Amino acid sequence: MATGLLALALSAFVAIGPAQSEPAPLQTVPSVDVPRYMGTWHEIAKYPNWFQKKCVSSTQATYTLQTDGRVQVLNRCKTDKGEWSEALGAARQIGGPNSPRLKVRFAPEWLSFIPLVWGDYWIIDLDPDYQWVVVSEPDRDYLWILSRTPQMPAATYQELLGRLHDRGFDLKRIEPSRP
Repeated sequence: MATGLLALALSAFVAIGPAQSEPAPLQTVPSVDVPRYMGTWHEIAKYPNWFQKKCVSSTQATYTLQTDGRVQVLNRCKTDKGEWSEALGAARQIGGPNSPRLKVRFAPEWLSFIPLVWGDYWIIDLDPDYQWVVVSEPDRDYLWILSRTPQMPAATYQELLGRLHDRGFDLKRIEPSRP
């Protein structure tokens, strides 16, 4: 009887598992070929956020390398009225020329000197052929899964979700985007 109770208690402990701990610090990919990254990316899924509330479909980001090394960012989406909504911003790399860590701002240029207008944009997973990318920031408050095409193969999407789970992301927060 005592052995049975011990086995039952042990199985309950294993089923519960260890207490949730803080995830490890977020890691980026080792490097990014910035010119290869340029072009249009379609949003496949994201963590919902306040600045995309008006977006109901066709969300995309187009990155264009500027002569000064900065990147122009054009985010656009369709609203519930079927109209395009656009936001023009800028990005700059933090670190060397292949750094996967960028800072992005959508505030006016004249506010660029204020650190708070720049947000972290970390490339945390990237297809070797640059066909999909996962972007977040150190606190994991924001997340985007982007693809070169408006839709991503289901197997690829599921694989990315598994990797995100392993890296401490809350999969319940992820919202698939409408093409």
